[in-house]
Amino acid sequence: MKLDLRMMILTALFTALTAIGAFIKIPTSPPITLQFFFIALGAMLLGSLYGSLSQIVYLIIGLCGVPIFTQGGGLQYISYPTFGYLLGFAPAAFVIGYISDRVKGKVPYLFLCCMIGVLLDYAIGVPYLSYSAHLSLRAAFVGGFLVYLPGDILKCIIAALLAQKIIPQLKKLGYR
Repeated sequence: MKLDLRMMILTALFTALTAIGAFIKIPTSPPITLQFFFIALGAMLLGSLYGSLSQIVYLIIGLCGVPIFTQGGGLQYISYPTFGYLLGFAPAAFVIGYISDRVKGKVPYLFLCCMIGVLLDYAIGVPYLSYSAHLSLRAAFVGGFLVYLPGDILKCIIAALLAQKIIPQLKKLGYR
C-alpha cells in the first residue's frame, strides 16, 4: 500500500488527539481519560494501517521524552505499571481498523470492533500491570480492567456513533 499524504495528515491528527486525550480527564472514580476514545475513532476512520501507525508514532514520541503520556514521557515510562496499556494501543487500533473495514459500518458492528480493541488493550495492559506493580493477576484484573470497563463501553458507543456518520463523508472525499 502506498502512503497517501492526506491519510498521513489524518494519522498525525489522531496521534495528537490521543496525546490530548491523555490529559482530558473525566472526574469519575477512577478518573477516565479520552485516549482510547480517540484511538478507537481514529482506527475506524483511518483503517488498520494508519490507525495503528498513529499509535506507534504516539508511543515513539512519548518514549523520546515528550510528556504526552498521562504522567509524562521518556524511556523511564517503561517501568510504570500502566505502560502495558500504551503497548496495547497500536495492536488495538490495528484490530479495530481491520475489523471495521470489513463490517457494514453500522453502529452495533462498529461498537463490537471497539470492544474487541478494548479487550486486546486490556489483555496486554493487565498482565503488565500485575507484573510491574507486583499485584496478583486477580487484583490487576479488578483494579486495572473492571473498574474502567463502564467508561470504556461508553467511549466505544460514542466512537461508533461518530464513526458511522464520518466514514461515509471521508469516502465521498476520497480518503478511504
